[in-house]
Amino acid sequence: MPEHLFERVAIIGIGLIGSSLAYAIRKHGAARTVVAYDRVPDVRSRAMALGLAEHVEDNAKAAVEGADLVILCVPVGAIAAVMEDIAPHLSKGVIVTDVGSVKHSVVQDVMPRLPSDAQFVPGHPIAGTENSGPEAGFAELFEERWCILTPEGVCDDVATEQVAALWQRIGSSVDIMSPEHHDLVCAVTSHLPHLIAYNIVGTAADLEEVTKSEVIKYSAAGFRDFTRLAASDPTMWRDVFLNNKEAVLEMLGRFSEDLAALQRAIRWSDGEALFELFTRTREIRRGIIQAGQETDEPDFGRGLRQHQTGPASKITNS
Repeated sequence: MPEHLFERVAIIGIGLIGSSLAYAIRKHGAARTVVAYDRVPDVRSRAMALGLAEHVEDNAKAAVEGADLVILCVPVGAIAAVMEDIAPHLSKGVIVTDVGSVKHSVVQDVMPRLPSDAQFVPGHPIAGTENSGPEAGFAELFEERWCILTPEGVCDDVATEQVAALWQRIGSSVDIMSPEHHDLVCAVTSHLPHLIAYNIVGTAADLEEVTKSEVIKYSAAGFRDFTRLAASDPTMWRDVFLNNKEAVLEMLGRFSEDLAALQRAIRWSDGEALFELFTRTREIRRGIIQAGQETDEPDFGRGLRQHQTGPASKITNS
């Protein structure tokens, strides 16, 4: 394994994922130099104070010039504008990748703007917390997590392997699928749960305001876990739902049908149907724990190892 996978990595967007990538790449020696840029001056100043990259540039042009890897860590709705800005300044042979949780729309936004001598490897690390900003970043965020790449029809195998090697170096397992399949899978596993959480927490807030019923004060653990999801970055999730609307609406329709069936079971005191559903969903939870994707405490991921300092586990490609 070479000492460095890349000479100069430019990270565009210094939120939770961007700052965590900067820390992780430097921790594991995946690049000789890490350069960061964010359009917000205050974010750049905070990133400089944290020392999360060798250089924090005040414009995107300076950040990407000379980079052999550019990682777009901006909301998916901003990717088209970012590509317009950086495309004229990308080095020949550069690899561009991203971290967005929607892939089909990102491919459509990037490819028409990508120089012919560059490669685009769409990516999505399945990792995160409800926190945002450069202060939220930590190097261990990606350890023992999955990163999905969707290179189908947009890049060559060499570029895909190089990006996969980066994610593996910082502790992730890598899986490959089509952009369309990715968006459907994430609509089920991530987008719909967040949408439900936003709705449940919003409903509870309305009840608190109208009835003064102290819904929030006496919330049990289940509601508290939903508030973690509902505290996620509003700009990012607005863009996710707008850019993956077909898959989200499909899953939302299926969820509404299943919810109606559950409503009928309760209305008609169908205890057998309720018990069968609850037993089946309990097994899903156990399967997630057995797969190593969660601890056995039902904390919706609040126990992330934000203070770990040990080396990353060795993860093999799936």
